[in-house]
Amino acid sequence: MSSLTLKKILAKIGFSVWLVCILIYCIFPFYYAIISSFKEGSELFRVDYWVTTWHWTNYLAVFEQQPFGINIINSIIVSTLVVLISLLLSVTAAYALGRREFYGRKSLLMVILGVSMFPQVAVLSGLFELIQWLGLYNQLGSLILSYLIFTVPFTVWVLTTFMQQLPLEIEEAAIMDGARPRHMIFNVFLPLLWPALVTTGLLAFIAAWNEFLFALTFTLSEHQRTVPVAIALISGASQHELPWGIIMAASVVVTVPLIVLVLVFQRKIVAGLTAGAVKG
Repeated sequence: MSSLTLKKILAKIGFSVWLVCILIYCIFPFYYAIISSFKEGSELFRVDYWVTTWHWTNYLAVFEQQPFGINIINSIIVSTLVVLISLLLSVTAAYALGRREFYGRKSLLMVILGVSMFPQVAVLSGLFELIQWLGLYNQLGSLILSYLIFTVPFTVWVLTTFMQQLPLEIEEAAIMDGARPRHMIFNVFLPLLWPALVTTGLLAFIAAWNEFLFALTFTLSEHQRTVPVAIALISGASQHELPWGIIMAASVVVTVPLIVLVLVFQRKIVAGLTAGAVKG
């Protein structure tokens, strides 16, 4: 066996070991959360790497001690509406920013990118006053409005990049056929943007699903809360008790839908992330 062949074999083995380490590092926290969700009492303080006894009481307690089912429905409603509104606004904005030349276009894109990186706490007080003035406090509408602040700039920026990469000949052919801007967006470009829409929509959905600060500030009653706040406010029998088993069970329940979404749309996600990487 030559030294070059040996080096290739060692390199492959090293890469495989490194990949396994990364997978363990990423998957183990969720795996241990699942294990902990089936533990009760003093079992939570014993380190186990597999389930010895299956206790389902934590999962039952999640839905019995609080309206957790309503909290999940609230998160689904808010996250879905945020994604739909963000994509609708972003597609139209991306067409103008990506396919039309006008003065200040690049500066506007920089402003949009800057807004997406702005810390949430910096706009919290002003947004709270706006929501109270609109009469949306302790309503799901307050969360939808506040979440759009950080999802719309992100989706606009990403979709504008994809829109700029589409061939100019497609637009010219549509113009020759008499297509108006509305038809250009929804009939010509929208079918070509599906991978990008799925990718950005899923990322926006995850951001809205996991958002905590605005959800904690703008909702008061337990029937209007979303799942991050509901999990954070889970309490034990006394103020000194923290029910880790119930918290882990709730975390597993709200994480599973995200995993299912990623698995269902994984092909579209990969296509969206790699679209435009190679120009033919």
